[in-house]
Amino acid sequence: MPRIAPAEAPYPPQIAAELARIMPKGVEPLVLFRTLARNPRVFEKMFAGGLLDKGALSLRQREIVIDRTTARLGCEYEWGVHIAFFAEKVGFDPERVAATVTGPADAACWTADEQALLALVDDLVDRRTIGEASWTSLAAHFDETQILEAIALVGYYHTISFLCRGLKLPLESYGARFPSA
Repeated sequence: MPRIAPAEAPYPPQIAAELARIMPKGVEPLVLFRTLARNPRVFEKMFAGGLLDKGALSLRQREIVIDRTTARLGCEYEWGVHIAFFAEKVGFDPERVAATVTGPADAACWTADEQALLALVDDLVDRRTIGEASWTSLAAHFDETQILEAIALVGYYHTISFLCRGLKLPLESYGARFPSA
């Protein structure tokens, strides 16, 4: 049982419009979104900073950062939603899906630029900074706008992970589950 009950329809008009915009047609709004809707200010601010629009990173690169961040923070809820919605779109086979959770940053299934993104996430989650080796690798593959976006994604999904775990949100029925060790 979540610590705060998700809002139920009918939603206030502004929230209903935003939910309709971000959710695929025919898919009920995520428990996370409906829970955030309990505080319209938080709901609005979280979506204003969502970084899910087209940015400096490719969709695949963005998903690598999001999936690794949420996995490293033990947030099966958000990881599972992203895997369900995006893994196939970005070409993640079962090996890559599992590697976002259990593999090292330099796993052979990733390209060198993808390994640099994974190392960035690992550094920020583990040490709350970026080590020199990780920075050198990032700078060899990405420009400043891409690096800033990657760091912002790690921070944003750190917050999302805290919300999901702190509120004890139930997993979505269609969400992927962490692979067995």
